[in-house]
Amino acid sequence: MALLKNKVIIITGATSGIGAATALEAAREGATVVLAARREEVGAALVARIRDQGGTATFVRTDVTQEKDIENLVARTVREHGRLDGAFNNAGALDALGKLDAISSESYQKVLDLNLRSIFLSMKYQIPELKRQGGSIVNCSSIGGKVGAPGFGVYVTTKFGIIGLTKAAALDHAAEGIRVNAVCPGPVETEIWDPHAEQGKQMLQGFAAATPMKRYARPEELARPVVFLLSDGASYITGTELLVDGGYTCA
Repeated sequence: MALLKNKVIIITGATSGIGAATALEAAREGATVVLAARREEVGAALVARIRDQGGTATFVRTDVTQEKDIENLVARTVREHGRLDGAFNNAGALDALGKLDAISSESYQKVLDLNLRSIFLSMKYQIPELKRQGGSIVNCSSIGGKVGAPGFGVYVTTKFGIIGLTKAAALDHAAEGIRVNAVCPGPVETEIWDPHAEQGKQMLQGFAAATPMKRYARPEELARPVVFLLSDGASYITGTELLVDGGYTCA
């Protein structure tokens, strides 16, 4: 039986990497997926790919740093599909790298808005709809939400914050049938490294070398755990962070 049959699922940051892989996997598992991202042409192409594979998908252009966009995303999802059963709040970026005394306050705030404030805003508008019948939220944190790393202070701040928001929301809404969990990827080969050019490749390879499995993950290796957390198979799991890191945080 399909894990997400008849469920309506929002996925932010849906046009690349873990988000795109999760959209494809969720659709294969029977979900109606609502893809949220800024790149309309890429979003339309992914919708077409999902439909070609027999799935159901729509795209809503969304800038998750803008509250009105998130409000519109949730409202349009419910208007067009009649309900909301879950969400994967995945949008984020790896930016403002370097020692903290070299980071501008503007760069700091930009990363907080994209990585952390967007999670708060997403849950703020998703939870009232999920109260109608219950559901599941998965927030994308990172191994950077569990351990620090030199030069990653701002990114780590946001990812630790996501775990805190996740646990607080889980406690606030568990009795209402809403589960809230976080997934914590280790090194994954996605576009998040691209803005850093050759340095990004070296960082990814360095993290992979420090992983007991001696490799980085493929996006679909994150998609499957996320789909599980969104599904009824995880009906007694809330307030936790699922590490999908090849053993990185074991040491």
